Amino acid sequence: MVTLVAFEAMGVATALPTIASELDGQRWYSWAFTLFMAASAVGTVFAGRLADRHGPALPLLLALPLFAAGLLLAGSAPNMPVLLLARAMQGLGGGSVAVPLYVMIARVYPQRHHPRAFGAMSAAWVLPSLLGPALAGLITEQLHWRWVFLGLAPFVLLGAVLLVPTIRRAGSGPEALPTARPGLVPAALGAGLATVVLNWSADHPSVLSAVLGVAAIASLWGCVRVLLPTGTLSARPGIPVMVLARGLLAGVFFTAEAFIPLVLTVVHGYSAMLAGIPLTVASLGWSLGSFWQGRQGRFSREHLVASGFVLVVVGVLGVALLAPEWGADRAIFVFWSIAGAGMGISVASTAVRVLGLSDQAERGFNSAALQISDMLGQALLVGLGGALVNLLASTREPTLGVVVLAGLLMLTGSLGARLVARSRGIILDGR
Repeated sequence: MVTLVAFEAMGVATALPTIASELDGQRWYSWAFTLFMAASAVGTVFAGRLADRHGPALPLLLALPLFAAGLLLAGSAPNMPVLLLARAMQGLGGGSVAVPLYVMIARVYPQRHHPRAFGAMSAAWVLPSLLGPALAGLITEQLHWRWVFLGLAPFVLLGAVLLVPTIRRAGSGPEALPTARPGLVPAALGAGLATVVLNWSADHPSVLSAVLGVAAIASLWGCVRVLLPTGTLSARPGIPVMVLARGLLAGVFFTAEAFIPLVLTVVHGYSAMLAGIPLTVASLGWSLGSFWQGRQGRFSREHLVASGFVLVVVGVLGVALLAPEWGADRAIFVFWSIAGAGMGISVASTAVRVLGLSDQAERGFNSAALQISDMLGQALLVGLGGALVNLLASTREPTLGVVVLAGLLMLTGSLGARLVARSRGIILDGR
């Protein structure tokens, strides 16, 4: 199922320019991603709550048909508004998949096997990263963009059938009475809306946008305090610092990655196809890093996450060296594979650590918190990073903006490594 969601994510990014052109929806282009991300946040929170209350079976049984229905609606969309509605449905369904799978791993596998299970989940993104863009491009050119969506729907339903035995093993009821947490879904909606407003404000500087930006920050702060474990924003050792680390990792990595193709094409004259190769190399590094963390027992999870931060910072240094016209453009293939390995090691390790520390009744909430932190980290830093590059430079001459942004991202990653490393000696249970 993770592979299918990944194929959809990679395929839409490739096909969307053609879709927007045919449906006369260029002005709505970015909303196809924004609505998907906002709906994913809501789906993640909703699935976490359902998993804690009723077990992982119910959210999965709701998520997969909803995701498939979103694919079918997108494939038959007559105009851009219908496509955007379909993207929201896909976000709700796709965002609801990961959390119950996390809970199923915790229920079905002994704790010693969790690292390998999460390594396998990370590996599920490798084929989509390698083949997804090219396959979606081929389908769009040779068949029609509608088959990028319609062709996946039967496989989603097949995946649901294949999951039935595992769902039965995981059980359908809650393992323990969940903690009362009112307001989770409204908070997720508020966080998604606040993120959209904040990114819009950063791209449209004015007095009005400044007022809206401040209001969005205040709203986001309140929503995050509901959606994430207590102590996350202060990096409290244990689950909170792992949730914070997940958001910082995603924000630093994906913000830097967003500008690699731009710099390679605009500054160094690469073709679009060649400019995407570092992203593919990073996915291979991610898979190898995740595979390795699942087969070692020498280091604590805090040690692995902190080390992953260091590798990501090294990779971002490569982006800074790439940005000038005289920069080492070929070195980015090595640097970004290192960053990918760091993500593979650390992202899986945050999930392993959080599940290992979670009470049975809190597994769904804490798994959802990891996903929410991941999404918010990406949405905030990518949006603000884009605004910074536009402020200091432009997409036609991005060098100065990208160098400054890379420096700030390296500082952020270094801070994350320090926070996680500091927590190693403070955790009371010693696990």
